[in-house]
Amino acid sequence: MKTWFITGASRGFGALITARVLAKGDAVIATARSPQAISDRFGEHPNLLALPLDVTSDEQAVAAAEAGIARFGGIDVLLNNAGFGMVGAVEEATAPEIERLFRTNVFGLLAVTRAVLPHMRAVRSGRILNISSIGGYRGAAGFGIYSATKFAVEGVSEALHAELAPLGIHVTVIEPGYFRTDFLDASSLVVSPNRIPDYDQTAGRVRNRAVDLNHGQPGDPTKLAKVLVDFVESPNPPVRLPLGSDTMAAIQGKHASDSAILKEWGSTSTSTDF
Repeated sequence: MKTWFITGASRGFGALITARVLAKGDAVIATARSPQAISDRFGEHPNLLALPLDVTSDEQAVAAAEAGIARFGGIDVLLNNAGFGMVGAVEEATAPEIERLFRTNVFGLLAVTRAVLPHMRAVRSGRILNISSIGGYRGAAGFGIYSATKFAVEGVSEALHAELAPLGIHVTVIEPGYFRTDFLDASSLVVSPNRIPDYDQTAGRVRNRAVDLNHGQPGDPTKLAKVLVDFVESPNPPVRLPLGSDTMAAIQGKHASDSAILKEWGSTSTSTDF
């Protein structure tokens, strides 16, 4: 029996994966700001431990990891899922909005990872899945600050992958495209109240598109949950796992664009060597 530690387990991907893990017969240390929401959704279950966790608190992260290990004996899989989005032009975002987003999406992920890693290192085993986004692979108008947090998750994950592989711990960054969850709802997506007319044709269009796309996204979150639960059995997992046809298309588009840059500017790049 594997034991999962899941952040943001009360809704969205976190809740769907929690349900599938429990159905498989594995254990879940399910965390959220309000653990009652987890209990209300899943009820009493011998393999479920619902715990309060504000990921921005180092102390709560350590306490949750210790409580979960005391209950189940260890942590085999860490799913860093907690986070939220923000729409607005980079200039439109305020300093408090930016700080709050980074505190959850980046510093929160780091706090939980640092709390769990000593236990995984002790047994030389474990899987870490960090939820990023297609926005962590390429930036886009209207999602600049959100993408910045996910670019940070990508960089941290790649470094962790290299640092932990010799210790028997596998790290993969998960890159979903648009999936039909509540991510575009007000509960998961902050829309910057500042609006500058000069950005109406760029970030402004993205604001409108997010409303139109909500609950019409192409990705099936139930299928994503199944993929990830099965994925942790892979003996040689990749450093990144893109999920969704839109993610695949965006990555291919960025590769083509970057190849064109290298072709046009390659001689300039190499001219800077001694």
